[in-house]
Amino acid sequence: MTSATPRIGFDRFIDLNWLITALRVRSGSVGADRLGELLDQDALGVAAKKKTRTVLNRLWLEPRPELAAFADRGIEIFRENPDAYAGTLSWGMAIVAYPFFGQVAELVGRLSSLQGDCTSAEIHRRMSEVYGEREGTYRMTNMVLQSQANWGAIRRMDHGKRLVRCEILKVTEDRLAEWLVEAVLRSINKPLSVTLIRSMPVIFPIVLPQALAYIASRSTYLELRSEGPGSQLVALRSAF
Repeated sequence: MTSATPRIGFDRFIDLNWLITALRVRSGSVGADRLGELLDQDALGVAAKKKTRTVLNRLWLEPRPELAAFADRGIEIFRENPDAYAGTLSWGMAIVAYPFFGQVAELVGRLSSLQGDCTSAEIHRRMSEVYGEREGTYRMTNMVLQSQANWGAIRRMDHGKRLVRCEILKVTEDRLAEWLVEAVLRSINKPLSVTLIRSMPVIFPIVLPQALAYIASRSTYLELRSEGPGSQLVALRSAF
């Protein structure tokens, strides 16, 4: 699963409206030309449009083969409620398709967990420790933060120096909750305690109030494991 995963690559600001349109294209509700029209309306140049399409392709339009079935299940959920699910699904897909995005999300979620905010300087410093102190790391981290703000997860205050959590999104649909748990497990690539999943920083804008052990026990794609008295882990089924 990890061999084809790019180490870095989310290098563009991605507007939520572009994601919604990409989801609609993939679901068959609009034609592929609609996305091109939208990018033209937003005055993207030729090079910028090409790079933006690369990110949108990786997320929804042409996901990597090992993520195609996972993306397809996301599209099925999107069809049930396009207006409500686009941002949540795209967050889940982004943390799986782009580990760089997931790392930024994890840092923002963890560093803002106590007081509801953190500094962008701290995010940039931590990302540089992992990916190296170079201009590309700073720029791509900024692109992810701008995108997360546009998607409604954070507000960038004080000219972008401070990052404030926005209101969390409660997921009430079990099928979407199951898909998001799978996204978290794919993102971190290891089993997780049932009690930890809902508080994972990588999905800090999202709350999962469901009985996740029950959801996992009934899932085709998740496996519930007992690890001693009172301890249960959720893992991906090996076939997926």
